[in-house]
Amino acid sequence: MSAATLPLRLGGLSVLLLVALGTSVLVGAAALPTREVLAGLSGSGDPLTRTILMELRLPRAILAALVGGGLGICGAVFQAILRNPLAEPYVLGVSGGAAVGAVGAVVLGWSVRWEWAVPLAAFVGALVSMLLVLRIALSVNRRLDSRVLILAGVVVAAFFNSVILLLLTLADVESFRSAVFWMMGNLTGASWSSAGLLAAFLVPTVGVLLALSRPLNLLAVGEATAHHLGARVRLVKLIAYLATSLLVGAAVAVSGVIGFVGLIVPHGVRLLWGSDHRLLLPASFLAGATFLLLTDTVARTAVAPAELPTGVVTALLGVPVFMILLLRSGRP
Repeated sequence: MSAATLPLRLGGLSVLLLVALGTSVLVGAAALPTREVLAGLSGSGDPLTRTILMELRLPRAILAALVGGGLGICGAVFQAILRNPLAEPYVLGVSGGAAVGAVGAVVLGWSVRWEWAVPLAAFVGALVSMLLVLRIALSVNRRLDSRVLILAGVVVAAFFNSVILLLLTLADVESFRSAVFWMMGNLTGASWSSAGLLAAFLVPTVGVLLALSRPLNLLAVGEATAHHLGARVRLVKLIAYLATSLLVGAAVAVSGVIGFVGLIVPHGVRLLWGSDHRLLLPASFLAGATFLLLTDTVARTAVAPAELPTGVVTALLGVPVFMILLLRSGRP
């Protein structure tokens, strides 16, 4: 990859992201003329229009971009450190731990008493899952072997799924519905505070992951080769795992489990532009943000005035897109 193509490609993706952001703000269940939208964003215009824009659509659009970008870059990193093209942000059980926390908060009635009970419990659950997988993997193999990590993640995820089923069995009808809706993944609770908290996690984490671009390129050719070329393989994998898991936990805490973003976006970018992580990581972030913005817009408007869970829309669109990418990547 030449140095000249990097800013050109990222610039193109940035333009697409801005278009998707504008579309998300302009389009909704309530029809708003473009002139009124522009007036509302500038602080003037109709008070109702300003309220819709500044309290509903704009924070939701920004949160969708942050969640989608975070899942996109985390998917690319997980595929690199696990050396598995089917790896995605939830493969190591973080989503299971978060779901246990969130479902537990709903079933126990905490979500009714405290506004932040569900996202806080979800993040704590994700943190517990991350530490548990890491503890198991290090106990088996101090080198943090990728195969051991995957197996540990599968076991922990299976355990947490059992706990979720147990909690749902004990839930009343309303709690059951709320818990299932959260697990589908949605952005209906978006606010400036949730977007700000996620941004506080995302900015430093993405900076750390981008700094690992060169070591991740070395890991792609094999751990032994990367070690001989000067990469501290175990440290790189440990930092990448902790950073991505924390970011995924924060994203799941504010949005629920939204699938396929971290799987198909890195695949698509890799198919278009190759596996150089200097481009792959930032491009996956920008493309993931764009993808989730567009799918969330569909979720808000397809059956308006009702809404579809965003995670359902990403799955419905993600499965055929992934099949197309898989067929294209398999051609000579």
